[in-house]
Amino acid sequence: MNISSKITGDTCTLTVSGSINSQTAADFEKEINGVLGKSKELIIDLKDVDYVSSAGLRVFLTTSNAIEGKENMKIINIKEEVKEVFDMTGFSSILNIG
Repeated sequence: MNISSKITGDTCTLTVSGSINSQTAADFEKEINGVLGKSKELIIDLKDVDYVSSAGLRVFLTTSNAIEGKENMKIINIKEEVKEVFDMTGFSSILNIG
């Protein structure tokens, strides 16, 4: 998994590639925690993510809970096979996926 971050004004965009699983979730969470508080809005671009495990879903949930308001975190460019995981687990209804 690789992550790049870009802060523009009040928005931080994290672009992730690879898989977010039990082996990479801690690094993903560490990267997110490093940018929280530096911007008002967090955008997570998953265009190059091919798999998200339950460990990855936990990171999305804890991040969403840490950010004030659902609208302040947005997940974009999610592949259909990854979106199915979010749909099956109910995360699509509690996270801002666009």
